Amino acid sequence: MRSAAEPERQLPRCFPSRQRLATYFRAPVLAVGLTLLIAGCTVPGDSPEPVGNDHLQNVRVKTGAERLVDEPSLLPAGVRVGLVVNHTSMTSAGHLIDVLDAREDLTITALFGPEHGIRGDADAGAVVGDGRDPATGAPIYSLYGATRQPTPSMLADVDLLVFDIQDVGARFYTYISTMGLAMQAAAREGIPFLVLDRPNPLGGERVDGYVLEPGQESFVGMYPIPVQHGLTVGELARMIQGEGWLDGLDSLDLRVIPSPNLPSFEAALLYAGTCFIEATSASEGRGTDAPFLTIGAPWVPANAVASSLQDIAAHGLTMTTGTTVPRSIPGASTHPKWEDMAIETVQFSVERPRDVRPLETGVALLVALNEHAPDSTFLNASWMRRLAGTDRLYADLIAGRTEGDIMASWESEIADFRAFRTPYLLYPERPAEQTRTRAR
Repeated sequence: MRSAAEPERQLPRCFPSRQRLATYFRAPVLAVGLTLLIAGCTVPGDSPEPVGNDHLQNVRVKTGAERLVDEPSLLPAGVRVGLVVNHTSMTSAGHLIDVLDAREDLTITALFGPEHGIRGDADAGAVVGDGRDPATGAPIYSLYGATRQPTPSMLADVDLLVFDIQDVGARFYTYISTMGLAMQAAAREGIPFLVLDRPNPLGGERVDGYVLEPGQESFVGMYPIPVQHGLTVGELARMIQGEGWLDGLDSLDLRVIPSPNLPSFEAALLYAGTCFIEATSASEGRGTDAPFLTIGAPWVPANAVASSLQDIAAHGLTMTTGTTVPRSIPGASTHPKWEDMAIETVQFSVERPRDVRPLETGVALLVALNEHAPDSTFLNASWMRRLAGTDRLYADLIAGRTEGDIMASWESEIADFRAFRTPYLLYPERPAEQTRTRAR
């Protein structure tokens, strides 16, 4: 919010009305998109290896933000822009904030900070504060504190609200909750809402995990979608509006700026599975060099856990065991679990991304940790319920069910969701997911 001591930024008088802007964006959907080099997409410890078909190697993929660099005419002159962004809102020319601020024909009038803030310098879960951006002079409004949705006063000087944040295809990423609430606010004020689409790093062919059940909605799960939903953020925005999952979106002028030549697959990441370790007393790797790839605790017998995961690791992963000490990392993890204490760990490296099934890895880890934990109090039932979107995961772990049984329990709902999502796909040519026989 502006303070009385802060001068009002003078805006040109040539800005188009919101009605004119809405007319502009009734033109055919713009093909907009940040350059991503697929061939070099690896994780620490990876051995270089093609991650898709040969014809995808060295393909340059543009997202909406990069197209705005190359084709400034894609945004109308004179527009007052509000940006929902974070540290992933990058282009080859720099951060999207700085790229748009350099344009003389438009003005950034509001910046909205999700979890971690507009520059990604706040801890996970830490309250993000309001402020003013020294580079643009625009007010910074927190969407991760007392207010989770832009208010009418925050949008008073905004003609166009733009969302550009990299999603990872996991339901409990809070950025997609922020997107939905921002969509609602834009609809309420009659402001067009643009999503600059970006590739889903988990790929579009993998859909996995529980579908969130009614009554389990929270900020880490607002929509009835699987844990690993297989959608880009733009496709998800279309689904949120099309299915009426949030009130008031019927009138929203939603424009998704799709990414041309988007391949259907990138390196699979383990976050959608290993994030479940947050709901235990074990470390999920925050405070180490490899968060969500490093799992451990003082009570974890790393070699025994790794041994029980050999079948899972054979699916595109390698494992190493060792000892590490989680440290405070300001801006990333100020107070990680087991801070400054030596813990035994299992660390994963991705060798064949296409073979990795993140949910399988995460559930197998939970089962192994449950077997070796001193007692069931290592599980946080409330947080597990929020992440899973159901009580079933916690109940199944307490009952001692295997990872095969647990994963089989959601297969029918995944099949239903695959059919359900089809009308909203912007990039429909997903390779058929390989099925895998799992021990029951």
